[in-house]
Amino acid sequence: MMKMSFRILDMHCPACAMRLESLEDLLPGIIQVIASYRKQRMDVEYDETQVDEVQIISAVKGLGYDALPVKP
Repeated sequence: MMKMSFRILDMHCPACAMRLESLEDLLPGIIQVIASYRKQRMDVEYDETQVDEVQIISAVKGLGYDALPVKP
């Protein structure tokens, strides 16, 4: 399992966060998504054998947001 954080600069309300959390249902391999519109951040736990960073960013884009990886 991998954990990664993303900046979501165009998230502006709780509904945006809930929409991003729906990635758990949209992408196989996503274990958990925690999104905060106040922090403009999304934390994702995923199985790297099923999904990767590029696929996550693409899925976020498909929901209408831009995701920027936060490197530790």
